[in-house]
Amino acid sequence: MPAPAEYPVRVRGDLDPALSRWMWIVKWFLAIPHYIVLFFLHIGYAVVTVIAFFAILFTGKYPRALFDYSVGVIRWTWRVSYYAWSPAGTDRYPPFSLSADDDYPADLAVDYPPTLRRGLVLVKWWLLAIPHYLIIGGMTGAAWLVDFDDAGTTASAAGIPLIGVLTFVALVGLLFAARYSQGLFDFVMGINRWMLRVQTYASLLRDEYPPFRLDQGARDEVAPVIDTSEPEV
Repeated sequence: MPAPAEYPVRVRGDLDPALSRWMWIVKWFLAIPHYIVLFFLHIGYAVVTVIAFFAILFTGKYPRALFDYSVGVIRWTWRVSYYAWSPAGTDRYPPFSLSADDDYPADLAVDYPPTLRRGLVLVKWWLLAIPHYLIIGGMTGAAWLVDFDDAGTTASAAGIPLIGVLTFVALVGLLFAARYSQGLFDFVMGINRWMLRVQTYASLLRDEYPPFRLDQGARDEVAPVIDTSEPEV
């Protein structure tokens, strides 16, 4: 299993130390202009992925301009999610941009591959990614709340995404204690990082299989550099 620093998808989300206690209640509404733009960007993203599929199949390359667009859409979506949905870790409004931005608290980078395996493009986005889809479905799917009547039979049930429950608990804590739980933040970041790695793989952007690993925290860890050179005499 490769070290986190070796995986070519890097996800960053720096928790704002001065988060408003209540602003998270309305940020989803403030982000509506982004949702509208992203709707059209994701249509283009789907078209680009289909074009890239055939380009990789016949040439073994993902055209660079299309690659940058797809990564940009994923990056933009991640920033909006980080601001308005999960983990809602900043109050800074996301930029309307596909480009990387080191100054914004959330960002994503994917190394451009010089070549991709042509045959792999036929199976990696559905067959090979199934184990990840199942695990991610478990982490981000519905946590069922069930009520029982007096006779012990089920009266009602409601599905709530687990990642939404964790984020909501953290934000309620922020509202009443003026503090975002670091443990919950790190865990939710790990789920998001896993999802974004799998999305990148399934979108044909990289061939490296995503690790089965919940890498928590604001940034991908960098493996320490070990000096193996002989000491000078």
